[in-house]
Amino acid sequence: MTTTPTPGEAALGYEQARDELIEVVRKLEAGGTTLEESLALWERGEELAKVCRRWLDGARARLDAALAEEEQEAGDTGGARE
Repeated sequence: MTTTPTPGEAALGYEQARDELIEVVRKLEAGGTTLEESLALWERGEELAKVCRRWLDGARARLDAALAEEEQEAGDTGGARE
């Protein structure tokens, strides 16, 4: 499995990756695929999960930065908040 996203994976938005991951899981749970097909689906699912995780980690970092900035601004104004 590769650790560097392909150009298509790098361009995937969170919702696109999530929706494709849901479809991969549905196919795996339904069964009826060969071992080779199941392995390919599993690998694709792992890649999609990483894409989703990167999006979620990025969102978390942005929220943490915004909260830290807000706390810093509150501290600069004497801590008074309404």
